[in-house]
Amino acid sequence: MDSTTQKSRIGDVILAFLVVVAMGYFAFTAIQGENGLLKLFQVQDQRDFLEAELSSLKAEREAAANLTKRLSDQYLDLDLLDEQARRVLGMARGDEIIFN
Repeated sequence: MDSTTQKSRIGDVILAFLVVVAMGYFAFTAIQGENGLLKLFQVQDQRDFLEAELSSLKAEREAAANLTKRLSDQYLDLDLLDEQARRVLGMARGDEIIFN
């Protein structure tokens, strides 16, 4: 073996090593990096959680809007008004049974 062939092999080994290191770096970054797959899964889980919370809050808001409408001046639900007043005042009629 002459020195030129030996230098060429050393250069090939160094090049192959650098390529493997670069591939490893890019693979690691693609999985663990700031915009990698793990971050994507975390963001998707957070999105799912927030969508569920939004759905729950919308249902809560609709229920509150319904109660508000039923107690408004335009539409007064006397049964609901009676129920709310007795709950706030802690009163009941003599023929009623109260469950807590």
